[in-house]
Amino acid sequence: MHFAVSTATPSEPQRLAISPLGPCRIHLVRHGTTRMNIENRYRGRRDVPLDAQGYEDAVHAARRLSGVGLTAVYTGPLRRTIATAQVVADEAGVPDLRILHGLVNLDYGSWEGLTPAEAADRDGPAYALYRASPLHAVCPNGERLAVAQERMLAALRLIGERHRDENVAAISHAVMIRLVITAIERLEGEEWRVPIERGSVTLVEVDHGEPRLVAALGVSPGH
Repeated sequence: MHFAVSTATPSEPQRLAISPLGPCRIHLVRHGTTRMNIENRYRGRRDVPLDAQGYEDAVHAARRLSGVGLTAVYTGPLRRTIATAQVVADEAGVPDLRILHGLVNLDYGSWEGLTPAEAADRDGPAYALYRASPLHAVCPNGERLAVAQERMLAALRLIGERHRDENVAAISHAVMIRLVITAIERLEGEEWRVPIERGSVTLVEVDHGEPRLVAALGVSPGH
């Protein structure tokens, strides 16, 4: 397994050159299932591995993307996204994974390891704000969601600049994909809680730094 580590950070300004090439098509994949998903606990930056179902989720995503002609596979630095990315890359014949920190999960701070009910009991007002108005919320001892959104969008802009007119996979986390959809669709309040299944694919095009939602495949309202 080979990794190419990006040194770019979300705070670095992106200089987007005008190009006659078409937009970059970024296939955002949520990682597969882990034990903490089954327990319904906030994972955040905890580096939990995929379980057996998680690898099946990864195979499902890889097969869905097998015909699109991926030229690169990006992933956050946690084991569950790397393992999912490796399955996708192997299926697509992409030799190297590219680690990009901007794709890492939200830092849930004091909520990591807790269930939603436990987080609500522990920090009622903060949790209520997180549910109802995420871009005004911050996880106690963790990350502000508006900051997480901007670093995720910066990561997508960076990928878009590097891969114009290409199909690229980027493996990340449910909350981060939701934050992308929230930004593009200008969702408000609890609209942001669009369900993102494990192993699902959300297609975003990035053209000169501007992301556009194309399709959310495998997103189930009942999930």
